[in-house]
Amino acid sequence: MKKRVIDKAFVMRIASEETWYPATVPGSVYGDLLANGVIEDPYWRDNELKALELMKEDFEYVGVFDGDDEILKQEKVYLHFMGLDTLADIYLNNTPLGSVNNMHRQWKFEVTDVIKQTENELRLVFHSPTRFIEKEYEKDKIGGSEDAMRGFSKLRKAHCMFGWDWGPRLPDAGIWRDIFLTGVTGASFNSVSVSQRHEPEGVYLNFKVLVVRVGDNRLLDWEKDNQELLKDGYTLSITVTDLADKNQKKVHTFGGKPEEILIENPRLWWPNGYGEQNLYSVQARLLKNEEEVDTWEKRIGLRTLTMKRTKDEFGESFAHEVNGVSFFAMGADYIPEDCILGRCSEMRTRQLLTQCKEANFNVIRVWGGGHYPFDGFWDICDELGLVVWQDFMFACALYDLTEEFEENVRRELIDNIRRIRSHPSLGLWCGNNEMEMFTDTEIWGCTPRQKADYIKLYEYIIPKILKEEDPYTFYWPASPSSGGSFDNPNDENRGDVHYWDVWHGNKPITEYRKFYFRYVSEFGFQSFPSIKTVETFTEKEDRNIFSYVMEKHQRNSTANGKIMNYMEQTFLYPSDFDTLLYASQLLQAEAMRYGVEHFRRNRGRCMGAIVWQLNDCWPVASWSSIDYYGRWKALHYYEKRFFAPLMISCEEEGILTQDTNPNAQPYEVMKSIRLCVANETQRDETVTAVWELRKNTGEIVKGGQEECVVSKLSSLWFEKISLQDASLYEDYVSYKLEQRGETLSQGTVLFCPPKHYHFIDPQLTVRSDGENLIVEAKAYARSVEIRNKEDNLLLSDNFFDMNQGERRVRVLKGLPEELTVRSVYDIR
Repeated sequence: MKKRVIDKAFVMRIASEETWYPATVPGSVYGDLLANGVIEDPYWRDNELKALELMKEDFEYVGVFDGDDEILKQEKVYLHFMGLDTLADIYLNNTPLGSVNNMHRQWKFEVTDVIKQTENELRLVFHSPTRFIEKEYEKDKIGGSEDAMRGFSKLRKAHCMFGWDWGPRLPDAGIWRDIFLTGVTGASFNSVSVSQRHEPEGVYLNFKVLVVRVGDNRLLDWEKDNQELLKDGYTLSITVTDLADKNQKKVHTFGGKPEEILIENPRLWWPNGYGEQNLYSVQARLLKNEEEVDTWEKRIGLRTLTMKRTKDEFGESFAHEVNGVSFFAMGADYIPEDCILGRCSEMRTRQLLTQCKEANFNVIRVWGGGHYPFDGFWDICDELGLVVWQDFMFACALYDLTEEFEENVRRELIDNIRRIRSHPSLGLWCGNNEMEMFTDTEIWGCTPRQKADYIKLYEYIIPKILKEEDPYTFYWPASPSSGGSFDNPNDENRGDVHYWDVWHGNKPITEYRKFYFRYVSEFGFQSFPSIKTVETFTEKEDRNIFSYVMEKHQRNSTANGKIMNYMEQTFLYPSDFDTLLYASQLLQAEAMRYGVEHFRRNRGRCMGAIVWQLNDCWPVASWSSIDYYGRWKALHYYEKRFFAPLMISCEEEGILTQDTNPNAQPYEVMKSIRLCVANETQRDETVTAVWELRKNTGEIVKGGQEECVVSKLSSLWFEKISLQDASLYEDYVSYKLEQRGETLSQGTVLFCPPKHYHFIDPQLTVRSDGENLIVEAKAYARSVEIRNKEDNLLLSDNFFDMNQGERRVRVLKGLPEELTVRSVYDIR
């Protein structure tokens, strides 16, 4: 097969206007109009409204390209579109090729009799997505998320482009992935898949190969039809190469049925924190009379990876199991990285996912209301050891399972399963986001037919497709689910859970300790981004969280009030806007810390904590740990600490953990600590746990330490320590985990809310010393934040607690100039 990418000499216009503008392909309407100065930044203030109005228009793209001599002399010539968003008519040299209606699909058209040697004109007319869903909704008022535009589920387009409770209504359009031209003579690969069988002597690789014969467009299975292919002169050559040692190469050529290839002494692939991310290359070559006519190549990892579901005393386990080892999932939910898709790049994605590894993630969940990530995303996850929970693109909506819809979705699933299935980072396929739960409760007026359609799609059609296309990857019907069939889908003791009583339910963060979920795939808490991010979308007069513009960049209708409610429970009232933003990030980070540390202390019963959410698609107040511009919120630094492979935490007793109202009846506050060490490594570790009761000056009142061996893949509780004599408002406990003189993990706890603690001014200072910053505190300092003028520092640690003395952190990115430092003492 000969191939050439087509991405040059494109222009575009608003269909109702005459003016043409240079266009970037791949790209998008918003991106091109921005680049040409036609529209203002949709993220500035309330410009979203103008950009949304523009989407009532149609748009036209035209590109001119010459044919390729090597391609044009082939038996058949095809145009491939890897991603068109979404409703488009396609013409080549004024000849209609067809119409498309699914952002998530790949499209292929034969152009043998249409293409010319030179000056081929490719024209695409994109139709308004907002007009389409409006008309469809009038025909059939189908239900779905109240945060998105009505009728959004009628179009196979990223649902969040129509608005979500963290995203704007910016339903962009355009050529969002590559276009290429191919020429084929004789036959070409239709599909190649690799399966693994792990045995004591090594890993056996098996191959399923489908070939399309061009002349009659017949699909041939190499295993079943190999004699026919051999008669036509075709052979199959497969090469497996160890990418860490390219001299370790196996080449097998098959005329008949493909035989198993044994990889002896296999180098296994492991998730981040459990071993190396070893990769192999597999190349399949289709030969006719010993001349190559097509090639297929992918990287794979040798591993087994599934979900372990075993009955136990609590219910049923739900845990990732890699190479026979069950591990605790630590990570976050990933959403599209930008509303303007042309701004996304492999470099930007690599930076984001690398920062996940730096924060000790081992799992990423791709949420089902966006789009299927591009190939580079998967390559990066393979390299970093991030296991991917991949939702299919269905979220928070009802769907009518017509024959047309079923066929459209079937092609969508096959395209993406085939593209993704070879990646070692693929941990599981999941049918949808929150559909089983919401369909069960009939929250959107679900009809009996729609409820039946739900079962048919997610528990019959999709499993049937996976059985054919990827029977080796675990399938889960929904998130959350207990296994399907509307059987208590958010059950605490089975499957995965979305827990939102903290935040949406206004429960205090201590509520987490009442639950022992088997796997939490969504739980979160909002915060505002930093002042420098807020400045990118506001005027000075907008900088009040209840202003019109700030509320346009807060898509959860009650969220700012919720933040202030939790603020009232925790901190003194912040006296300025910047301090309020800082305090909101501490609320978010503390809430997630409280939950995750509890879940990790109960490892074995709970085996996953996936935080909602990782990233933002525009500058906004949200649940993210990294904001739109890549700035780490307090949460991401906290995640680095509470997802650490070796982590110490403290289950304290104090005012917050006792439900009694002291204003109704005075009571004695119980004060105690109980330490726990979580060891999420594959080694037994000898460590020392140290605790100290301190005054607010940092002076030690008393303490203790204990050396112990923490077994691999376990958590170890220490004995409860009563501290009834501690001062409720003036003492605190610091604790740390040491190994060979190095502090691996540390923290502090109070016995009262921070707003009531008698903090002394720690008189914080910070100075630069080469690659390091040195912070000095004269007294106990909580949640110490270091910033430079542009707030673009990336540090080895930040938003940390410290005792009286000095703390040294490394500068990983940014210039340590015009530094400032603050702590909870400054929230006043």
